[in-house]
Amino acid sequence: MIRFIKKKPGFFEQLNAGNTIIPPDDRQQGMQFLVSFFNEIRPGSGKARRNAEKNLQEATRQLKTSRVVLANMQHALYVLLHQSRLTNALTESGIPLARGFWQELSNRIKHKILPPLQDENDFLYVLHNVFYRKNDFVWVESVSRQVWIEFFEAVGFSFDQRNQDIKSELLQSLKILSYQVAQLGLEKEVLNYLPGEERMRDTSFVLQNYKVYELEGLLHDNAPDTEVTPVSAQLKNIIEDCYVQISHIRESHSERGASLQQTYLLLILANRLQRMQLITDVLDADRQFDTGRFVDLFRMLVRNEKRKNSIREFMSQGVGYLAYQIAEHKGNKGHQYITVSRREYYRMIASAMWGGFIISFIAILKNLIGKLKLAPFPLGFLYSLNYTAGFILIEQTGSTLATKQPAFTASAVASSLDTKKFEGEPDLQGLAVTVANVSRSQLASFFGNLIIVFPLTFLLAWGFHQVMGYKIAEGEAAFKLLKDQHPWRSKALLYACFTGVFLFLSGIIAGYWQNKIRYGQIRERLQRHPVLRMSMSEKRLSRLAAYTERNLGPLMGNISLGFFLGFAGVLGKILGIPFDIRHITIAAGNASIGMYGLGIEIFPPYFLLAALGGVLAIGFINFLVSFSLAFLMAVKSRGIHLSQYPRLFRILGRYFFTHTREFFLAPRKPKPPVYQPLARTPKEEEDER
Repeated sequence: MIRFIKKKPGFFEQLNAGNTIIPPDDRQQGMQFLVSFFNEIRPGSGKARRNAEKNLQEATRQLKTSRVVLANMQHALYVLLHQSRLTNALTESGIPLARGFWQELSNRIKHKILPPLQDENDFLYVLHNVFYRKNDFVWVESVSRQVWIEFFEAVGFSFDQRNQDIKSELLQSLKILSYQVAQLGLEKEVLNYLPGEERMRDTSFVLQNYKVYELEGLLHDNAPDTEVTPVSAQLKNIIEDCYVQISHIRESHSERGASLQQTYLLLILANRLQRMQLITDVLDADRQFDTGRFVDLFRMLVRNEKRKNSIREFMSQGVGYLAYQIAEHKGNKGHQYITVSRREYYRMIASAMWGGFIISFIAILKNLIGKLKLAPFPLGFLYSLNYTAGFILIEQTGSTLATKQPAFTASAVASSLDTKKFEGEPDLQGLAVTVANVSRSQLASFFGNLIIVFPLTFLLAWGFHQVMGYKIAEGEAAFKLLKDQHPWRSKALLYACFTGVFLFLSGIIAGYWQNKIRYGQIRERLQRHPVLRMSMSEKRLSRLAAYTERNLGPLMGNISLGFFLGFAGVLGKILGIPFDIRHITIAAGNASIGMYGLGIEIFPPYFLLAALGGVLAIGFINFLVSFSLAFLMAVKSRGIHLSQYPRLFRILGRYFFTHTREFFLAPRKPKPPVYQPLARTPKEEEDER
């Protein structure tokens, strides 16, 4: 006989069948109910429960249709809110407590090793036990904001400021946050960056504290709503003014630079102002609770409770804006490498041809240095000086090196979907036009470099042979120069990836130093340096200061790139590991020297074509790795999430097939600078909704 296993009733079925309602004052039962309730929402292994959003929608339906489920949820939330302290959750969770970046980092490391004790009467203890799994924040954030809003509205959730215990907790939290905001607003890293007229009087960071004190007095005296509401509205307006001042400071970074300490302080200020907005919304006596803002706080509290000791989380959050400022300095330079008109396109080719001219001599010198019988370190040092001198010469002559573009243009591309500059969803449509401009600009620079490097290096190798009586490379050495560029008979493509990383890092270093120069006011300090003022004329000193401000960042980037490329191969040999570089223009020069050394006529055509194809593949990988790393950093620092990438690539793909020519050749008439959104498919509009 076949035995049928009776299906075990689910949580909601048992709850409805039992028809039992927990008491509104039993904290333990309230906690157990919430744990069981959210266990039903947490994604499970079965097909029916893999999607957390669908699970929450089903739970919301139960709340709307079942009196028992709704009553138990309301009682559980009531007892846990009224018998828990909210102050720590509102004033500390997710907000760094230390005054400095490194001090906070040190605290996280200590708590990572030995976690601090947690008070059972703290509301954070409730969150920690209800969402007890380490990765619970993942599914909580995966559920859309609107679905969470519908859930809390179905519960009938709102803080009641008429309850004296909750009102006291909220006022205490508001005062703590208010004093902290006022203190941070007077820090020199914040105050000195405000407009001059703002510094001469109380700033909004200080004024909000006066209004909090006034609101506290009215609530303690149980003043009527008609008196509380106007003061609350004034406090909300002042908090908005604080956000405006923070935005002003961040916007000034492109001119004045930023420091890690300053970006850290602005991050803390913004977090505390956000909490003040939520608390004021509860206390404002207008009986209107912003559930959406509460959902944002709820999701953030769950994430922070699960990630409160995460070092990676803190580094990502704290360094994000500093990375943004570095990317901004690179992005400003990146616009120089993006062609819009046909004239700019041809000018880019001409500039790249001059860059190729310089690289040809670098390739010859590099191979001549390699013939010296030197120890590894001095050999690597001479390689580095050769590369550095060439890169600096290209920079100072206004020439273009194709592989240096991606680290700068990626930031310029990301700026077209900047969520820190523009409210709302990033402009993914405008990005497609920018990518097309970058694509043809990159191809123009590659073409300009290679059309000079190949023939000129070959000609220089011939000239050297005629003058010196011997070839730069011949026999096995010449064959190795060609084989090293072969895509599958060598590790050229792997080494091209390493070069892409070095190109990205050099761009970061250039942006970092340019930011540091602006923030440190190096130009002004040089102009007022007592020794320099005595030793040179004012006009000459002014030119020196301007040159330093304009060029020190790029110089540091060129020096770092030169030494990265110069020592990579030497380091690989010393350590005995496959570690070297392949740079498209240097590879093209080496291929030319190898072809001259052996003679083009002796090579099988397929081998020669494969080697030349390897040079092009090296260039593609140089570009792809460097651009991808720079773009991901720039996009991450601008608050773009991975969930938006699929639509981004669909838009890029459609734009490529409808405007293919623009990816390779500039239009005769440049398009207007304001990009018009592309038409979206019905499916994309549905996805957005």
